[in-house]
Amino acid sequence: MTLPALFDNLRLPAVASPMFIISNPQMVIAQCKAGIVGSFPALNARPQETLDDWLTKIGQELDAYNQANPDQPAAPYAVNQIVHRSNARLMADLEVCVQHKAPIVITSLGAREEVNEAVHSYGGIVLHDIINNKFAKKAIEKGADGLIAVAAGAGGHAGVQSPLALISEIREWFDGPLLLSGAIGNGSSILAAQAMGADLGYIGSAFIASHEANAAPDYKQMIVDCAADDIIYTDRFTGVNGNYLIPSLIASGIDPRRLAHQDRHKMDFAKTDGSEEDSAKAWKSIWGSGQGIGAVKSVEPVANIVARLCEEYQAAKERLVAL
Repeated sequence: MTLPALFDNLRLPAVASPMFIISNPQMVIAQCKAGIVGSFPALNARPQETLDDWLTKIGQELDAYNQANPDQPAAPYAVNQIVHRSNARLMADLEVCVQHKAPIVITSLGAREEVNEAVHSYGGIVLHDIINNKFAKKAIEKGADGLIAVAAGAGGHAGVQSPLALISEIREWFDGPLLLSGAIGNGSSILAAQAMGADLGYIGSAFIASHEANAAPDYKQMIVDCAADDIIYTDRFTGVNGNYLIPSLIASGIDPRRLAHQDRHKMDFAKTDGSEEDSAKAWKSIWGSGQGIGAVKSVEPVANIVARLCEEYQAAKERLVAL
């Protein structure tokens, strides 16, 4: 199966992953103009009514760019929806996505048929986050169009399986769109993902260290200064295992050696004790990251990051040809 036509204009076979708090319209627009799919979590638009403003801004700016650059149009954008039952905003956010005909919807933490049907009603496609083959099959059975294999080393709610095993198992039965997430910080990793059987690389942490990212300057610099050894994998903060920067925990007075397990049933992605702002505040000093940040050497514009990835991707191709 070939990729849907909306991926035809990519400069690089990559999707920028949606990052809680970090991803914003400015970053998404820059990513799309640079030639990769830009994305953001719907929950980043706070209060909920702001989502309509964000999608209007993204749509208008990309339309204007495409009219001015008909020979090199922007890549499409994607909106991430947390479909876990704790997300009280889901249906309202989904309605806004339908109104704007968001080209791609990325679903996480559960697969729901009604969400997929709503996106399909206007011709959009759904890519679903999974951490193992069992969840992958459930997602496709419920109507997802493609899969994002979140392997070991990914930022956010990462899985534990090797990408070699996960991609291989999925490709035994699924020939649709398949993305790989997990320590992809350079262009060589994108080509490696394709060699394994994925169609696209899924990149997040490298864009935290961008000018456009909605991240504190210290967070951006920590991405530059740290590497894989500076990351801990724990379920302490949301009830689902994820990768976090150890220096950010220490700076917040948390001993990484004494992290207790969190109750997964207490997850609430929209609010904590009554205010939508509370969950955002809880993440201001606890900073997530994937293991691929060793490739990040400076804080720079999104366009420069994508250009670097493109150069590395092409260089990796040339190395393979030389072999």
